[in-house]
Order: sequence, then C-alpha cells, then structure tokens
Amino acid sequence: MAKPTLLSGVIPILATPFNDDESLDLESLHGMIRFFRDLPVDGVTVLGVLGESNRLTDAERTQLIKTAVRAADGIPVVVGTSHTGTAATIALSHEAASLGASAVMVTPSKQPTPSEAVIYEYFRRVAAACTLPVMLQDHPISTEVHLSVDLMLRITRDFPNVTCIKAEAIPSPPRIAALKAGLAGRDVTVLTGLGALFGFFDLERGSDGFNTGFAFPEVMIALLRHARAGDLAAARRIYTRYLPLIVFEQQPGLAIRKEILRIRKLITSNRVRHPGATIDAGTAAQLRSLLDATFPGQDLTKPVQVEV
Repeated sequence: MAKPTLLSGVIPILATPFNDDESLDLESLHGMIRFFRDLPVDGVTVLGVLGESNRLTDAERTQLIKTAVRAADGIPVVVGTSHTGTAATIALSHEAASLGASAVMVTPSKQPTPSEAVIYEYFRRVAAACTLPVMLQDHPISTEVHLSVDLMLRITRDFPNVTCIKAEAIPSPPRIAALKAGLAGRDVTVLTGLGALFGFFDLERGSDGFNTGFAFPEVMIALLRHARAGDLAAARRIYTRYLPLIVFEQQPGLAIRKEILRIRKLITSNRVRHPGATIDAGTAAQLRSLLDATFPGQDLTKPVQVEV
C-alpha cells in the first residue's frame, strides 16, 4: 500500500458547475481548480455533499474526477466516495484511485438501528480495500450519523490509511480539541468544515486547516497562516471581518455559493441541478450588497486581498 498523504492546510470543497441546461460544465471546473491552485491552496475536494454528488450519473462522476486530476496538476485531489452500501463505497474508491485521485473522503450512512460496530466494520472494509489515504468525514447534519470521539480515534488507530478526520459535528471546537489530544504523536490531521462557520475557534483548538466550500479560499489561507504563526489576534480580526459573509453563504443549499462563484467568473452559470433551487432575485441583491461592503473596490474575479 502507498504511503498515506498527510492532508492539511486549505483544501476547498468544490461546487460542481452545470450549464443552464443542467449539463456538466467541465470547462468551468477546470478553470476554477486552476484559479484555486494558483492562490495557492493545498489541494481540492470533489464530489462532496455540496458538490451535488448525489445528482450526478456514474459517467459524470468519472468525467469530473478525470478533469479535476488534470486541472490540479500535482496538488492533491480528494474524491468523495461515500455510498449507503459498503461494496459501492469500495468500488467508487477504486475508481478514484484508478483515475489519479490522491485520497478519498468517506462518511457512514444512517442505519435503521444505530450501531458503532457497523460503522467500525464499514471503515475496516473500506480501509482494507482502499489503496489511497482515507479522510473520515463526521457530518451528522447531512448523514444523521453521530460518531463518538472514541470511535473515530479507534478507527484511525486501527486503520493506518485513515489519515484525516473532517470534524463537522457541533460544537466543533471542543470535539477538535478532544480529537487532537487523542491523536497526540500520530500522523493524523483534523480539518474544519461547515463553511468555516466556526473557523477561528476551531483553529484556536488545534484544527490543521480547512476542508470546506467557502467561495473565498483566500480568507481561509490567511486565517490559517496567522494561526500557524501564533498570531491569534490577527486571525481573530480576519475572522471577525469576514464572518458576515461566511454566515450568509452558509445558508442551506448551494444557491448563494454558486452565485458567488459566478460573480467571480469561476463558473459560467449559477445553476443548481434540480430539485435544488437556484438563487432568487432578492437574495442575489443582498449578496451583491454584502460583497461590495466586504471587498470594497476589489475585482472579485482576481485573488482578493484579505484585510488583517
């Protein structure tokens, strides 16, 4: 088995671009990845929950992974391979590996009777069959599966290629602190999600970076840089400055994030694939006003300057 890749830093979750007719827009995907790569980010993630993975056909998944790996040009590409069936998760992980992915992101699905034993066995089988590092995603908001800290520590201890935990159960700061304490001395990272909503507090408690879809990775890069340098005062100022935008974008659905990406000319259309809803006129006007106030005088189609 290949030596696991350490996943840390800023690894954005990418929205899946569609054309207005809901067909896959691979040209926009390629351009968005190149833009983020040059910021620079530390990797990208495709086919996450907010990548509308459940609205894609198998053929589209394959096209998307191929495009992402080509556009990333050497930076890690993490592919979401979660499925309600263990065998299907393994098959999707094998496909990701064959197409050049660097790691896979896996989260358990809800069972009729909650069982930590079943979750443990799910990860045992996936880890045993997978040739790539595995990111364990803990996201009960979408999965309705609640993972204990002890279970996640046991999984990472027993299966060495589970090298990263994406901590998205709230309250996230104390859970991240507990995970970091339990992982002391081991090469397993803990990343922040949830649109960076609790980003500063998560960094303060030991998060190793971000794996989330906030449409301005520049802000997450600056937050992490100052936190790593020990300048938590500067990190707090950045977080406070951009928090209204983080909160606004974190509203349910993908409409706001996709509209920001369209404004940044990173995707051509803000279309969310049906039955998801595309942004309404009133929300779009609110967003435009918020962006003008947050980045006065800046060209959002270029990397933004983050105020400290």
